Amino acid sequence: MANNSYQQTINDWRKERNEIIRKENGWLSLTGLYWLKLGKNQLGSDAKSEIQLPERVPANIGYLEYNGKSVTLRANSGQKIKVNDKPTDFAVLQPDISDDPSFINLEGVRLVVVQRGNKIGVRMWDNQRKERRSFPARTWYDIDENFRIPTTYTTYERPKMAYFPDLTGEKSEFPVEGHLSFEYNGNPYKLDINKEDDGTLFVRFWDLTSKDETYPTGRYLIADEESDGKIFIDFNKAYNPPCAFTDFATCVFAPEQNHLDFKVTAGETYKREAK
Repeated sequence: MANNSYQQTINDWRKERNEIIRKENGWLSLTGLYWLKLGKNQLGSDAKSEIQLPERVPANIGYLEYNGKSVTLRANSGQKIKVNDKPTDFAVLQPDISDDPSFINLEGVRLVVVQRGNKIGVRMWDNQRKERRSFPARTWYDIDENFRIPTTYTTYERPKMAYFPDLTGEKSEFPVEGHLSFEYNGNPYKLDINKEDDGTLFVRFWDLTSKDETYPTGRYLIADEESDGKIFIDFNKAYNPPCAFTDFATCVFAPEQNHLDFKVTAGETYKREAK
């Protein structure tokens, strides 16, 4: 049973997670993912457009041209399109993995080029999408402080490259900087981590609840790092990947070495559709 102070901390964190997915340009605004073909990809609300925008947008406002390496935006004659808030009729678009991505904004719609392995596409947000308000609240297991587990962080002598499966059916290669080791029910376990740009230790894991109670391909978790240097894995903060909220996310899932052989009945759950 969690103490009141800890329980309030987790409930506040969960409330914040629920608000994050509903914010402008959040996951519930995500409404399209279009993989680009070589050459011109028309941009507009016309049903024949390769990148089909909502009806409130003009039928044809220009095109994205993909040459196999880079993507350029060309607006129709006399048209201006905002790229990073600057009106233009031409731009070389930087993808989402770059330090300075190029965001196209028009009529409450936001677009960005996405690069996933060898595939290049365009992700679309529509901030007028009704799901921002109507999507059900996220669901969670009861808070169990026994699932807040002390760990030891071990860095690898040099980051190793590991393959993580993703939604496209491919495997993406990421550097793994180290692992968190811990004990549960007297058994030793370890989870590989990815160190984020802000220094946080990010974990993708799968466990036996993924079969029928939580998201099928596993959940995400950010380790708790305290001021005294202690590190905890708090499974009460395990949360679903974006693919649980939209069909247009390109999620990366837990690698095989991060599959746990016990049930983590803590954190976010996932309701499956009735068959």
